[in-house]
Amino acid sequence: MAHVLGQNQYGKAENRIVRVYRDSTRHEIKDLNVSVSLQGEFEDVHLTGSNANCLPTDTTKNTVYAFAKEYGIESAEAFGILLARHFVDDTERGVVHSARIRIEEYSWDRIRTPDSSARFIGSEEVGHSFVRTGQETRTSEIVYDGTNVQVVSGLKDLVVMNSTNSEFWGYIKDKYTTLQEAYDRILATQVTARWKYGFSGRDGEAQPNWNRSYQHVKRHLLEAFAETYSYSLQQTLHAMGTRVLNNRAEVDEVRLELPNKHHFLVDLSPFGLENDNEVYYAADRMYGLIEGTVHREGVTPVIPVA
Repeated sequence: MAHVLGQNQYGKAENRIVRVYRDSTRHEIKDLNVSVSLQGEFEDVHLTGSNANCLPTDTTKNTVYAFAKEYGIESAEAFGILLARHFVDDTERGVVHSARIRIEEYSWDRIRTPDSSARFIGSEEVGHSFVRTGQETRTSEIVYDGTNVQVVSGLKDLVVMNSTNSEFWGYIKDKYTTLQEAYDRILATQVTARWKYGFSGRDGEAQPNWNRSYQHVKRHLLEAFAETYSYSLQQTLHAMGTRVLNNRAEVDEVRLELPNKHHFLVDLSPFGLENDNEVYYAADRMYGLIEGTVHREGVTPVIPVA
């Protein structure tokens, strides 16, 4: 029976890169984790062992670092587009047909000290000292096939909570149901969000302001979570995705993964105490996982299910 080589790709994963800008005493930092994956004419590499069409993964790693120096990192998305286009358009003999760049970006805050204004007039920050921000990780995935660019940005590990304005009742009940209906509960989740831009990268098409767009999308996600009186986490998911699409014309599709971080009231009656929605047990496992996509009418969703 004949065997056929199916879909294949290769690259260098998780290239950790920190780019420091030292143009003044107030340094700037970009901290990225960049993964490169290439598809193309790689049959011989698998079938015969010939490496004539193989761009070494070490070369892709070196390119990431060299480009960070040569071109800088204005945003994860712009940097990913630059890399993807290079691997497809500039690789010898055109053997690379498609490049996928996945990037995680880690944020840092400046360390403030009481006497820093004495060292840097008008500033409460030490220009070269940072503390890793304990919030979300920014993500981006850029795919370029020689014609079109596809950009899917996102975030993960953004933990949010509403201490009220959430209910859950009226659900299906059978002989295995023990969950009590809740008319005032904590709603908490750890948001993973991805959104696809309408940007295609064709000649003459201006790139969105990626950094500004990211901040606005994050703001709309948070505002929708905070302002929605929730009867289910599914309802909240839809409100969050809809808020982004209503306010950000450059976004066509939003995919959300929302684990329900359950908080259970602790029974304090054995101690003669009444628990009036004040003391909870925060359970990290197991959890309900709510997932869904919200997209514009007429748009075919492309963000894969995790």
